[in-house]
Amino acid sequence: MELTLLGTGAPAGLPRPDCPCAACAAALGPDARAATALLLDGALLLDLTPGAAFAAARAGRSLTGVRQVLLSHPHDGPAVEVPAGLPQPGRVPDGRELTLLTGHRVRAVALDAPGTGYAVTGPEGQRLLYLPPGGAPAGLAEPAEPYDMVLADVVGRPDALAKLRAVGAVGPTTDLLAVHLDHDVPPGPELGRRLAAAGARAVPDGVTLAVGAYEDVPDVPRRTLVLGGARSGKSVEAERRLEAYPDVLYVATGGSRNGDTEWSSRVAAHRERRPGSWQTVETCDLVPLLKEEGPPLLVDCLSLWLTDAMDSVGAWDDAVWAERGEKALRERMQELTEAMRVTRRTVVAVSNEVGSGIVPSTASGRRYRDELGRLNAGFAAECEHVLLVVAGQAVVLRG
Repeated sequence: MELTLLGTGAPAGLPRPDCPCAACAAALGPDARAATALLLDGALLLDLTPGAAFAAARAGRSLTGVRQVLLSHPHDGPAVEVPAGLPQPGRVPDGRELTLLTGHRVRAVALDAPGTGYAVTGPEGQRLLYLPPGGAPAGLAEPAEPYDMVLADVVGRPDALAKLRAVGAVGPTTDLLAVHLDHDVPPGPELGRRLAAAGARAVPDGVTLAVGAYEDVPDVPRRTLVLGGARSGKSVEAERRLEAYPDVLYVATGGSRNGDTEWSSRVAAHRERRPGSWQTVETCDLVPLLKEEGPPLLVDCLSLWLTDAMDSVGAWDDAVWAERGEKALRERMQELTEAMRVTRRTVVAVSNEVGSGIVPSTASGRRYRDELGRLNAGFAAECEHVLLVVAGQAVVLRG
């Protein structure tokens, strides 16, 4: 089954008309995207968009052989005039299947939002799933056979991929393509980096792909350290790297701190951002979690783990530190980094970068700064990916 992407952008395209934002200003050349529309084997058109005939011509294709036009967006009819020679666009009711004379079978997939998804099986058995913007499948049955290709709103609805992965509809060889791309994510390398964290990729408009052919699917790093200063966006970046995966275990090392209203508001904000399928555990006992088999871990954060570790060994007292505290703390840090080295789980850990600011005025403050620097360096050495987040922008240090 051959797929031509006539467009890969949001319904309004990218750049949006008359939008002055930085993402739209940078969406030039291959980063400019028309509204998403798919042409399958020249016979099936999914979504009719402005300029579809010209887009097909630019891609070296023609719409003259199209036998069926199906709409996925929530509206009831096409937003544009139907080009001469094309059949009138329609929509398949949820759960119903349509068989074309060309041998393609199209099943309408129910969504958790307005619109219609389409699962297409080609004449030779290749399977493709196409989801409209803002939509995720509803009522998925487990287990499911993996699709060869999935095209979805990866940026806007990463939880759709999590749902598909949870039932086996997305497997290691599934080619995940991000479509309906809008100006909420900068184009170019930053878009590619964010999509790679979800195991997905983007392609320019006009590209033709063979469904079921092997593609170099981005490898999702198994161990990642996300560094950053206060309010830099490091926790958001860490959460983004796992939001397309189900059953994530969020490890909160800070505890509840009863009576601290500012801390409670921070915890509440973090909880509201997390997908509902994630579980949360409050603990600083990270080594057993790293040694166990299980779902991905998101550890937020190592800075608070270090505070707890220094409390437990009496590291704030100069005399205790000199006598046994330093040795005990280093042993705990080494135990943690060694557990990170041998873990088989996917892990994303967050930590503060505190070594670039003002030198603390107290000996205990300087001690904490120095030990956190050592912990970050040791942890980073065991990670495939290391990121530094500055002003909400992730700078890749490794990977």
